Amino acid sequence: MRREIITWSVIAAVIFGGFGFTVLALNNSLYSASGFVSSYLDALTRKDAAGALEIIGGIPDDADGVDTLLRRATMPELTDVIVQSDEEVENRVHRVTVSYKVDDTPGTTIFTVVSTGRSFGLFPEWSFTDGPLSTVYVTVVGDTRFTANGLDLVTPTPDEPQGYLAFTPGAVTLSHATTFLDAPPVTVPVSEPAASIPTAVVVQPNAHMIELVQSDVNDSLDTCATQEILMPTGCPFGQSMSNRIASTPIWSIAQYPEVSIRMGESAGEWVVPTTPGNAHLLVDVRSLFDGSISTFDEDVPFTVSYAIAFLPGDELLITARYE
Repeated sequence: MRREIITWSVIAAVIFGGFGFTVLALNNSLYSASGFVSSYLDALTRKDAAGALEIIGGIPDDADGVDTLLRRATMPELTDVIVQSDEEVENRVHRVTVSYKVDDTPGTTIFTVVSTGRSFGLFPEWSFTDGPLSTVYVTVVGDTRFTANGLDLVTPTPDEPQGYLAFTPGAVTLSHATTFLDAPPVTVPVSEPAASIPTAVVVQPNAHMIELVQSDVNDSLDTCATQEILMPTGCPFGQSMSNRIASTPIWSIAQYPEVSIRMGESAGEWVVPTTPGNAHLLVDVRSLFDGSISTFDEDVPFTVSYAIAFLPGDELLITARYE
């Protein structure tokens, strides 16, 4: 009987010892502070947005931003994740430093996590002191449309910042490319938990739009030049005479205005600011004083300005604003 008791005691010691060793090993790995952070980062690596949100406890009720970018299709590539250190900075509070690459760009993030209790009385539970959701505040200047990480979006508040939640670590690449407008891609790194990151998409007329407006302006001025009168109707140029004309006025365009386009007073409005040009007038003039005839053969300076609006079907409405 004594031998059996000793035998079972040894077996129990081995079992409980192995169990204790297993618990200790899990507490130092999977259930450690760095293990908790690694689980979150693993979800980001797999582009498992739902899993990442579950680990961090979901979107806070006071989050100042929309969750449009918290989806697989808009998550960047997170690779080469390495836990650099796991430091206990105070009781139950750890600082975990992680290196990684986001779309092949190296980065480092420091997470602070706190132990909130134990599961089954054995395994520590953790939470982020600063949630790893950051807010990228996007201001679209010159239009309402933009692209974020390949997703086409429309801002509800033109020329005002709109918050978009993003996972940390990560990155948001913003751009604009439409028929007449462009904005070069801008990549915004998201490397600090709970950060507020302001950025802007500044939309500008592209070469196609400038070329189209320039052609329209030139055609309009050429049409004006076909009018055989001193003051062409609806045109920016003309020439008054104190004497009588003795031949048909002949107009031509000596220098077309060089078109530049800038934003108007509100989003979606574009203008060609006041721009100089030169017309040329050739006409014979009879003097009222002595009846002699001379030739007026000179350039006549003028200025133009236009308002530009977008029409359906990728067309432009170009309206002259002659003074």
